[in-house]
Amino acid sequence: MPAVKDFRTLAFDVARVDDSGKDLGGTVYWRLYAIENVVRVIAHSILTAEFASAAWWSRGVDGKIRRRIDDRKADHTSQPWHTKPGRHDIYYAQLPELTKIVASNSNLFRPLIPKIDELVKRLEEIRLPRNVVGHMNWLSAKDRQRIDVVYSEIQALMNRLSRSGLTILIP
Repeated sequence: MPAVKDFRTLAFDVARVDDSGKDLGGTVYWRLYAIENVVRVIAHSILTAEFASAAWWSRGVDGKIRRRIDDRKADHTSQPWHTKPGRHDIYYAQLPELTKIVASNSNLFRPLIPKIDELVKRLEEIRLPRNVVGHMNWLSAKDRQRIDVVYSEIQALMNRLSRSGLTILIP
């Protein structure tokens, strides 16, 4: 089967748009989904343990981010027929906000993730490619590779944390 090419570089054909979308969804999007959700679980698990409370959000998240999340929640509340992102406020946070939450609490993550600064750097490196995919556009091979690397690192980190004795909590 020939490699799928970015439909924007060829004569227009609606089937090429479909093929591009299927390729992007099947090779990149699902990894970004996994990365963001595993970061949510890691942050929630560690911050719940460190703050000794499932209500860590009000103490562990900057007020500016909390206000942005409150605005998103209000938008969903005003249109209750739409699906909500999740039960916990962290599901309303996007990758840049998740990265800031981890970075601003890095001292709490460091005992379990000694290279937390490296993780924050890696998450920041995929912020722009994540936005490109989120807006349904094509990535370069280098950006795809970058996402693949972060995906592998996040999976390995989650495996280590699972074996560390940390109680893994789904928010």
